[in-house]
Amino acid sequence: MLMSWLAQTVCGLQDEGEDLVLATVLSKSGSAPCLAGAKMVVRSDGSSIGTVGGGVLEAAAQKKGARVFTSGVAEILSFDLSGADAASMQMICGGNVKLLVDYLPASAQNIGMFRRLRDALQAGEKCYLVASLGKAGAEKRPTLRCLALEDGSRSGEFPFPQQWLDMLIEKAYRSTYPVLETIADEQFIIERCFIPSTVHIYGAGHVSQQVAQLAEMVGFQTVVLDDRSEYANRERFPKADSIKVLDSFDACFAGSELDGDSYVVIVTRGHRHDKTVLAQALRTGAGYIGMMGSHRKREELFKVLEQEGFPPEALERVHCPIGLNIKASTTSEIAVSIIAELIQARARTAQ
Repeated sequence: MLMSWLAQTVCGLQDEGEDLVLATVLSKSGSAPCLAGAKMVVRSDGSSIGTVGGGVLEAAAQKKGARVFTSGVAEILSFDLSGADAASMQMICGGNVKLLVDYLPASAQNIGMFRRLRDALQAGEKCYLVASLGKAGAEKRPTLRCLALEDGSRSGEFPFPQQWLDMLIEKAYRSTYPVLETIADEQFIIERCFIPSTVHIYGAGHVSQQVAQLAEMVGFQTVVLDDRSEYANRERFPKADSIKVLDSFDACFAGSELDGDSYVVIVTRGHRHDKTVLAQALRTGAGYIGMMGSHRKREELFKVLEQEGFPPEALERVHCPIGLNIKASTTSEIAVSIIAELIQARARTAQ
């Protein structure tokens, strides 16, 4: 979602020949008012689009942005929001923020690269945005940028060995945040740019409605699947990315390619359907599989699945009862507990 916004924004402005400064939150700790990966585009008139997490912090980024417009080279800024910086910036939230403020001229190369990024995201292609900042301790130079596509093609500039690019992609593959890496003293920042993780919700009841709504709010794509059109429809799931009415749950994964960025939430209307969906989910590469139910239900279903040939280590992949244990009781509370567990699982893959 964020990268799509960035590509659209940069393309729109640079197609008009406008040079920009791009501020990116590289990392944050504690209760700092931002998320790693957050971005803000600064224009030459001092105005900005997007956010890096707060008025005073953004003012600092805009001030540095004016200097970067002049120098043409990137700066990495560190803010201690629990120490002296907090007092000078009138912020008491605590934590630390590392911010990249970088020059983005409207060159033919940058325009072409961000157009390619926009097109790749629209087509659902996996890609990585790589920035080389130069050698640590050496005289600063303009950033070199490259967009690396899943098919091996590139757009932009990467005058380094292919092995280095492979290493950088490996580092960023499971990270939801920018990755800072140094190879032979050369400093790189790499971000994965493909479509967000997808939650496949099997069952379209009341809990599913709440889960789909919350999942969208925290940056997941959502797919809702059920065999009842009166439940699986746009009226009940207005913000779902996709709604599929199945003939039955017997082949409910047909045509779906699930990988480590796929999350399966099983909340159908009965044990039999849950078991049918779970048996199929275990044969996929989904990064997360969760099923609603009690510990007793879990034991009964697992016993049957073991008899059908599923090994214990396969069943250990299943989160059941689904959701973090926050003593949830209402439909909305249960949905919150499920989404909290999905966020936790997503964060672990980024470590």
